[in-house]
Amino acid sequence: MFSASCHYGLQAMFYIALHSTDEKNVELSEIASEQNIPKHFLSKILQLLVRNKLLISMKGPNGGFRLSRPPMEISLLEVVAAIDGLDIFNKCGIVYKDCDDNDQCPIHTEYKNFRESLRHLFQEKTLECLAEGALKVSSINSVTKPEKLS
Repeated sequence: MFSASCHYGLQAMFYIALHSTDEKNVELSEIASEQNIPKHFLSKILQLLVRNKLLISMKGPNGGFRLSRPPMEISLLEVVAAIDGLDIFNKCGIVYKDCDDNDQCPIHTEYKNFRESLRHLFQEKTLECLAEGALKVSSINSVTKPEKLS
């Protein structure tokens, strides 16, 4: 549904939300390595997010990326809009050229409901929601996963 760029952008934003602070930036190489994203491709995506004012980019020895606003203020929809645009929430599910409420494709109503639900979900969920969920899973896994035997 979303482009590879969008998936990588969401991954990167999530990673940056978890690992950056007002004093600490996250380097491109670290994000690419930890998220298994091609560095050159990721660089272009992150610059797009900088141009859309979702990230701040710093050069130099303490350079890297950090969020432009607190993670609770950045919705997933903003990230999708910056990378893929919002057409995905308006297009026909089976790509009929003239599909709309007056000239419907066979799945129009169901797909329209799905698109509206997905848009609402991405508008409501923020980077902070993702980070909180990841931290919960991480703490649960650290308790329930047995340590490796030496």
